[in-house]
Amino acid sequence: MDQSLRPIATLGFIGLGVMGEPMCGHLARRFDCPVLAHDRRGEPLNRLAAAGVTAAPAAEIARRADLILLSLPDGRAVDAVLAEIEPHLTAGQCVVDTSTSPVAATRAIGARLAARGIGFADAPVARTREAAARGELSIMVGAADAVFAHIRPVLETMGTDVTHCGPVGTGQVVKILNNMLVFQNTAALAEAIALGRRNGVPPELLLPTIAKGSGDSFVLGSHGMKAMVPRVFPERAFSTRYAMKDLSYALELAREAGIAVPGAELTMQRLRAAEAAGHGDAYHPVVLDVIDPP
Repeated sequence: MDQSLRPIATLGFIGLGVMGEPMCGHLARRFDCPVLAHDRRGEPLNRLAAAGVTAAPAAEIARRADLILLSLPDGRAVDAVLAEIEPHLTAGQCVVDTSTSPVAATRAIGARLAARGIGFADAPVARTREAAARGELSIMVGAADAVFAHIRPVLETMGTDVTHCGPVGTGQVVKILNNMLVFQNTAALAEAIALGRRNGVPPELLLPTIAKGSGDSFVLGSHGMKAMVPRVFPERAFSTRYAMKDLSYALELAREAGIAVPGAELTMQRLRAAEAAGHGDAYHPVVLDVIDPP
C-alpha cells in the first residue's frame, strides 16, 4: 500500500441507485469498518440501515471517510458530487468512481486529486443488477499500482472479477468499449429476431437454437432470452437513455482517435429512435420494438 494513503478505518459511499445500493450493502457486510452513505432518496438509506450503513451528508462523508466510492448516473453527476466534496478532502484520502464516465474527464479528475495528495481510481462495473445483488460484478480499474493495491480488498466485496486495466482512465476505456459491444450485439440480435419471425421462425425457437452454435453470446442469453423473446423491457433496469449516454462516450473516443465506427453510429441511431418512440426509460433491448415492431 502507498504509505501516503491513510489506512481504511471508515468508508463512504455516494449514490445508491440500482447498482449502488447492493454494492454498498455488500461493502457494509463484508468489509470490517463503518460505512457512511448518501443519496438524495431516503428509501435505499432506510433499507441499508439493516446492514449497518449510516446515512450522512456528502460533505460529512468527505471529511470522515478514508475511502469514498461514487456510483452515479453519468459524468455530469460525478462532476457535481466532486464539486461538493472536494473542498473537504485532504491528503491521504482516496476516491473511487464506479460510475461510467468520460475518459478525458476521468483523467482530469485523477490529475487534480493527485496534485493534492489524494488517491483516485476509476472502477466502473459491468454485468447485471442481479450480479450486483449477488456481489458478482466485473470491475475494471484504472489506477496507479499503489492505489489499486489499496482499494482492491474493498472492490472484492462487490465483485468476483477485479481487473487492473492500467493507469487512471483505462478502466473507463474498457467499460465503455464493453458496453459499445453489448449495444451493437443487442441491435444485431434484434435484426436476427426480425428476419427469423418474418421467415417463419419465432424468437422462442430461434434464440435457443442459435445458443447451441457459434452465434451464442452473453447478450443472447441475458438480453435476448430474458427480455427480447417475451418483449419485457422494465424501467429501473439499464435504460435506453443510459445506453445512449455510454455509447456517446464510445463515439467520443472514436472521434478523438480518428477512427470510423459506423456500427456504433447505427446503433446510436436506433437507440435515439427508441427514445423518440417513448422508450427512453425502458430497458435498452427495447430497440427490438424499433427494428421489429410488435
